[in-house]
Amino acid sequence: MTMHVNLSPEMEGFIKTKVASGFYGNATEVIRDAIRRMQAEESRVAAWHAAIKQGAEQLDRGEGIPYTPDTMNEITQSAIDAMHSGRPMDPDVLP
Repeated sequence: MTMHVNLSPEMEGFIKTKVASGFYGNATEVIRDAIRRMQAEESRVAAWHAAIKQGAEQLDRGEGIPYTPDTMNEITQSAIDAMHSGRPMDPDVLP
């Protein structure tokens, strides 16, 4: 499918700079990579919204725990222990 897109001079310059850097072979590769990144971001946002919904539902069922300094210390220590365990990090907590 062929598609014609109008870009601002700034966007066109950005694409040309990416191609000139040698990382991309042509403008189409730059655009395809940008679209793939947008799709990945949409997936991450959808997962984030689903996790928020799940948490809200758990709170509605009374499954929450009070947020106290002790709770925060326990969560922090658990994260530190997991980080030093040698196990792979949970992808849900990675940026």
